[in-house]
Amino acid sequence: MTLAAVAALAAVLGALLWSACRTTYEAPILQRRNYRGVEVPVGAGVVLVLAVVAVEALLSVAEVLGRDAPPGELTSRWSTLLVALGFGLLGIFDDLAAHGDDRGFRGHLTSIVKGRLTTGGLKLFGGGLLAVVAVRAAGADDLGHLLVGAALVALAANLGNLFDRAPGRCTKVAVLAALVLVAAAGSSDRASLVGAVAVVGAGVGLIVFDLREGLMLGDAGANVLGAALGLAVVLTSGLAVQAAVLVVVAGLNVVSEAVSFSRVIESVAPLRWLDRLGRRAPT
Repeated sequence: MTLAAVAALAAVLGALLWSACRTTYEAPILQRRNYRGVEVPVGAGVVLVLAVVAVEALLSVAEVLGRDAPPGELTSRWSTLLVALGFGLLGIFDDLAAHGDDRGFRGHLTSIVKGRLTTGGLKLFGGGLLAVVAVRAAGADDLGHLLVGAALVALAANLGNLFDRAPGRCTKVAVLAALVLVAAAGSSDRASLVGAVAVVGAGVGLIVFDLREGLMLGDAGANVLGAALGLAVVLTSGLAVQAAVLVVVAGLNVVSEAVSFSRVIESVAPLRWLDRLGRRAPT
């Protein structure tokens, strides 16, 4: 199955799953006010993760019926599925349980140093451990690759959350990043992108509902998008490229402590146009 077909399948499944469980998300515990003060169901990233699991189930059935996966595809898909499930679980806990905890990357790290885990700190700590397991499962066989790859996955997950500040923004950034990855990957590496493409495709399936303020991905979705793309870099590039991307991702995480991404986007016309594309007009 081509990457485009995987993305389309994931998008359709994501949209269908959201339509099927939309009334479930009317539960009061899932309601949050968005940036405009509108009550919107949070944690829709769980649907994104379920769509990815559904894609993997269908691919597994197809393989049993006679379609063999290219070398490396199974490893990359299963490590991406591990990331999606793990970061989805950590994310939905933060979506539901956060209540005035220390905010921001610095705040969570400070709390960890003091021996207290906020919900965000638990996500950072657990996400770091999960990233180590996922990168090892993806085939890292020396300490340098393992540590660089794990740091990249964990920080990319957090970066995804930093972009989840307006409807559709995180998914739009994820789509652009996925297109760059597909374009940069060699033909032999593209099979390793199936899992990441499924994650981004599932996000695309929810983006219309997101843009119309019918749902929020929340940490349960934004962290998964970021982590899957970070793992995709690990799966398709060498240590030097991973280290370079890690520097950029880490830099953006640090800069976010002092600079508002939303303010930067609003100040640059092309970014502002793309960010607002499809979104409700402000009232």
